[in-house]
Formats: sequence, structure tokens, C-alpha cells
Amino acid sequence: IASISEFWKLVDQNNAVDGNDLPTPIADMHDTVVEQKDDIVDLVDSDVISITNDDVVFKLVRQYSKLQNAFSIENLVNLKSACPQALKQPDIDELKDISFMEACKLGFRTVARAASAAALPKVDRTPKIHHQKLFINNEFVDAADGSCFNVINPSTGDVIAEVANASAKDVNKAVKAAKDAFRLGSEWRRMDPCKRGELMNKLADLLERDRAYLAALESYDNGKPFKDAYNIDLPHLIGVLRYFAGWPDKINGKVLANAGDFFAYTRREPVGVVGQIIPWNFPLVLFIWKVAPALACGNTVVIKVDEHTPLTGLYTAKLIQEAGFPPGVVNILAGDGPNCGGSIVKHPDVDKVSFTGSTQVGKIIGQEAAKQVKRGKSPNIVFDDADLESAVEWSHFALFFNQGQCCCAGSRTYVQEKIYDDFVQKSVERAKRRAVGDPFDDNTEQGPQIGQEQMDKILRLIDSGKKSGSKLLTGGKRVGDRGFYIEPTVFADVHDHMEIAREEIFGPVMQILKFKTIDEVIERANDSDYGLAASIFTRDLDKGIVVSNGLRAGSVWVNCYDNFDPTTPFGGFKQSGIGRERSEYAIDSYTEVKNVTIKISQRNS
Repeated sequence: IASISEFWKLVDQNNAVDGNDLPTPIADMHDTVVEQKDDIVDLVDSDVISITNDDVVFKLVRQYSKLQNAFSIENLVNLKSACPQALKQPDIDELKDISFMEACKLGFRTVARAASAAALPKVDRTPKIHHQKLFINNEFVDAADGSCFNVINPSTGDVIAEVANASAKDVNKAVKAAKDAFRLGSEWRRMDPCKRGELMNKLADLLERDRAYLAALESYDNGKPFKDAYNIDLPHLIGVLRYFAGWPDKINGKVLANAGDFFAYTRREPVGVVGQIIPWNFPLVLFIWKVAPALACGNTVVIKVDEHTPLTGLYTAKLIQEAGFPPGVVNILAGDGPNCGGSIVKHPDVDKVSFTGSTQVGKIIGQEAAKQVKRGKSPNIVFDDADLESAVEWSHFALFFNQGQCCCAGSRTYVQEKIYDDFVQKSVERAKRRAVGDPFDDNTEQGPQIGQEQMDKILRLIDSGKKSGSKLLTGGKRVGDRGFYIEPTVFADVHDHMEIAREEIFGPVMQILKFKTIDEVIERANDSDYGLAASIFTRDLDKGIVVSNGLRAGSVWVNCYDNFDPTTPFGGFKQSGIGRERSEYAIDSYTEVKNVTIKISQRNS
């Protein structure tokens, strides 16, 4: 189908024809899952999505089908009638992506309908910054030594805030507050589990209330597109918080069938004071990933937000206060790694440390009290029987989402030789269409990198790729001279020994490698110090299962990528981490198992 008008013509010609007999262009889109076939029309009828432009409709229909959501000719006729404008002849290459699709591609099915709203909320591109102080014992306070650090807007390079810079003295203060809040008989320790859940749900309500502002603030100091922060990050983290809010009254022990006249049982108890350190790539998402399971289990928290992106964490402190959490339960510090982070890790009254960040820092923390070390060079494997168009789009998303600043980015794309050339060509075309620009522009797909240092590192690795013999097919340069933008970049004919294939670039740089056999690609994919995530694209389910079983990675996605859900665990093998975030496995991480055995006069079965 070359145009929207041709598409509608085929719809009209085949009205009332059974779906199985549709002409190939439409039959390719057709699915027989009856329960979902009216989904598009339902969206239109319910005004959840407002369709005013045929090119958007065409984009929706083409992409919706690839996600295996079904519809029939009848639905398409109804969809056509819902479009008020005259038919157009749009240039397909210039069709704009829509937020509904982006949400679906992420796998946030619960978010997809909300994300389909036609217009994003109007927000201030320079949002007011309400909180720049540390949050200790439910109060906003200056740093003990009065020092501050600058927060930079990566879109412009301008200073947008001065934030209190926590030192060891502030860590001591925060840990004492957390320890006091955890004492036996304290309000927090005596609180009914269901009440803990109520407080967490109240916090989720407040995050929902301030969703637009928080998304704008996240874009302001992180640089990610506002539509991604609003449509993806915020709904996801709110869902994670609500998921863990349901856990407090379900954390139970067991009665044990031991021998002799004894009664034995286990209790699941909170660890105590938990120190948490998060990076800058998903500031508020990772804040909730850390804090939510810790609170659900009854722990108290001292969390360090990254110095590049402290603003949403400090604003959330106000919401924690407003929700009614007792003083000292959550303490939020901003500061650098060596002083603030190091003091948390080494503090004798911190019972557990949970860290997400670079492997190098994780190893240093490991000498003291490691918990999370997240880094990746995730393999993305495309077999020659895969749906090529879908695999290209998913692979593009797997690497370029969030400016490539994802620890689980699909950065090593292995493509089977039969389809290699076609895949490379289509991937280059897609990268060239990627819109780079102002995070607050609705059309922007890619914002700036987090800062000068990260941009320089990415450009150095791009230069390494050019010198190594791989083929730079598009991108490779900085965009403009203001802000920290880099062109979407694609390398082909990359080999496993090259630096760009082994080092985590953490930027918008795709590397495509060729392979022949299943055994070969499994061995090559596993030839890495890291094992955070992987993906497989194939129509053969048996092949997908065999390969997923062979890959040494904590998360494996088949025919999709970045499908995050609160019920699924996230963590890595090898140097990509210890322990798991999300799901019931996170509950295990934030509790201790205590055995209690009581001598009794007589035990009966």
C-alpha cells in the first residue's frame, strides 16, 4: 500500500468480505483474535483518541497490526467514517510517530490507552523549581557545610538550579533519623501493614496529581522528551508503586514441620536502615524501584539522588511529607558519589546498600556492601525468519530509546546473514528519520545526552568505531553547538573484538553484527562480562525458547523489547548485578528470614 487513499480504496472494495479472503496488503494486518478486534473503533467512539488527520490514522493502522491486535474490514470501514477530513496523499516517510505506539512498544499495556490522548498537557518549558534542599527527618534543610552544586539543563548547557550538596555530616544526620524511625516501638514499626500500603497508595495518588509537572521537571534536568516522561516513565513508576503498596500485608512466614517436641516458624522481617544510590538515566523511575519495595517491607530509607538529576527526587520528598509518612522513614540526599555516596556505603548503621550505576563504582561499593551493579552490553538477535519491518522498529527502539542511555539497551544487534543487508538498509533509513531536538517539542524522539562528559565519551567511542574498520553508515557527529545532542548513529560490519562492540557506549550508537547459526550467535552473545538483558526476533517459538534458555542474561524478550511490568523481576547475570528489582523477588531482597523454635511439652501432627 503506497498511500492512504489506496488503503481506503482497498477497504471500500472489500467491505463485507470475510477477513480470511482480504487482499494481501490488508490480510497481512488481519488477526482473528475476536476479543480485541474492535479495539481501534472503541478508542475512537470513546473519544480516548481524537483522529483528525488521515496520515495519523494510516500510521496507527499499520503499526497497530504489527502489535498483533486484531481488527476486521468492518472495523476499518468504521474507522474511515470516523475521520472527518478529506483523503490525503501523505509522504509515508514523513509520517509522525504517535505516543500511543511508543507506549505499546514499551509493553506498558496499561498505559497505552491513556497515552493515546491526542494532546499532551501544556506545561512550562522552564518549570519552577520548588525544592533544592536536602530532605532529612521530614524537613528540608541546607547542607551542614552550606555548600551547593549546579544543576545543568542538558538541552542548553545552562545552569538551572543550585542544590544543597550533602557531605558525610549530612549522611550521619539522615542515617540517625532513619535509625530512630526504625527503633522498636516507633510509629513506623508499630504501624499495621495495611496502613503502610495506604500511605504508599496515597503517595501514588499525589504523583498522579502532579504527573505533568514531574514529567516537565524530569525533562528539564535530564533532557528526555517530555512526551516520554509523561506517557511512559510516570505511568510506569506509579504502577510500580501501587504494585508494592499491595504487598505489606502479604509478607508472611511459615510454620515448619520439625522433629521432636518443638514448635518452629519463620518470620519475614525488614532489614532495617537501607542506603540507596540511583543514577541519572531514569531518575524518578529508579527512585520508585528502590524505595517502594523497601517501604513495603517496613524498612527506613536514606537515598542519594544523582547530582545531574536531583530535582524530581527532591520534589517527591514534598509528596512523601504530604502523604503522611512518619519522620525519618524516607530521607533524600543530593551529592556526589565519593563523598555522599561513599559515606552511605561505609556507614556502620546502614544495614543494606542498594546501588544502580556503573560497574566500576559497583566494584568499589562491593568492597563495602554491594547490592546492585547495573551495566550492560545487551545482545539483540534477529533471525532470518523474523518479521523484518517489526524487527527493525523494535531494534531501533531497543537501542535509541532514552537517547541510548539505558543500562539494558540492545546495543549489540546480531542479524542472520540472509537478511543482513536488508536489515542494515532499513535500520539506517529509520535512524535518519529519528527526530532530534527540544525535549518539550511533541515531535522530538531524541533529546540531548545528560552532559558534556557523557557526550565526549560517546563521540570518542564513535571515533574508535570509525578507526576499527566498521562502517559508519549514518550519524556520528554532535548536533549543533548548544546542548549535548548527538546524531542517531549506525555502524555496520562490526566485529566482536572491536571496542564499540565490547564497551557500554550509553548513547545513540547502534552496532550491527552478522551471524550464521544458532550455536554461533549464542556463544557470541554470551561472550561478554555483562548479562543484564537480551532479545530474540523469530517466528519460530521453539527457536525462541532454545535461544532464550542458552543466553546468560537476567531478562530475555522474544519479539519485543523493554517490556517492563511490576510483576516481573529485573536484574543481571555476571557483572550486570546482584539481586533483583521489582516483583516478589525484590521483597526477598528487602527482608530477612528469622527462625524461631520453641520447646513445648508435646508436639502432635
